[in-house]
Parts: sequence; C-alpha cells; structure tokens
Amino acid sequence: MRFDNAEFEAAFGTGAQLKASDGPEIAFSGRSNVGKSSLLNKLLNRKALARVSSVPGKTVTVNFFRLPDCRFVDLPGYGYAKVARQEKDRWAELMEHYFSSGRSIRLVVQLLDFRHDMTALDRQMIDFLEAKNVPYLVALTKCDKLNKTERAKMHAAYQAEFAGLHAVSVIECSAATGEGMDAIRAEIARAVGDSEDK
Repeated sequence: MRFDNAEFEAAFGTGAQLKASDGPEIAFSGRSNVGKSSLLNKLLNRKALARVSSVPGKTVTVNFFRLPDCRFVDLPGYGYAKVARQEKDRWAELMEHYFSSGRSIRLVVQLLDFRHDMTALDRQMIDFLEAKNVPYLVALTKCDKLNKTERAKMHAAYQAEFAGLHAVSVIECSAATGEGMDAIRAEIARAVGDSEDK
C-alpha cells in the first residue's frame, strides 16, 4: 500500500454534509493537542498536508484525505475546555453521525499522549469504539519526550489499561523521530488489505 500519494479531498462541519462512504476509511481520533496532524503528516511523508497548530481545538471539521487504496479521515479533536458548549455539541453530533452512518471504517487510529495517563474523555472514546465493535489501534504519541525510566513506567501503565480490550495494537510513536510509523502503516495496510479480501 502506498502512503506517498495523498491529497486533501474535503472537509465537513455537520453530519448532514458527510457524503456516503465509497471505500475503506482509516479514521484518526484523539483529544486536542495530542499531535494528530503531525502524525498524519509523518505517516504520509508530507510536511503540511494536515494543518498543524500550536492552538488546541483547531480541527473543527471531519477532514478527508484521498490515498490510492483508501481515505484517511481526520476527526475533530475532543476535550478542549475553552470551546463553547454549542461547539462541543456540534462536534459530538458530527462524530456520532460519522460512526453511525454505515461507513466502511476499517480501522481507527486512537491517539493518546504517552506522557500522561488516559483522561476520562480518552476512556469514553475507547469505550465507544469497544461498544461499536470498531477495529482500533492505540498510538501513544510523543514517546520521544520521555526518558527511559518514564517510558518504562508509562508502558506498564498503558499495557495494564488495555489488557482485555480489543485494540489491534498499542504502538509507541513519535512524529518528531518517526518511531512507530512503520508499525502503524503496517496495521493500516493490513486493515485495508483485509477489506479488499472480503
């Protein structure tokens, strides 16, 4: 599967605007400022295909990127406290519509900040994916920011968190160094390949 031939396709701000799914989709989910845009750009070997911002909560639409074999779907970041209640409600409607509209979602890459324990909203998202029986992997971002001792501690904590759950993989990664990117690409390729075999 090729990852070096992606282009921005469309952005939608409400569930009603979403077009019907017509091929495999790989969705990327995570709280605001977890490094979702940086990870997308690194996976695709592009510097600025997905816009990176120093201000959390900037991804307020569902953004679609077309690849030869599938689409990457950048979902709005959750958990940014300074966003108005009305905007949070719009995001919730958009997310619910995306996941409940019969789309060909082959894998969700769920991003968590490896430097910190899972938040209540992270747990809510994991529980949602488990309840919906959506295949997902966990990308533990910013692993380069931890020293060896800190990393071992967080590794053990996250292994305990996901024991007994249905995550495809739990992958420590860094958009800065590229660590973990090949492993994530391999899981994505496997998910898209599985869809083609069915």
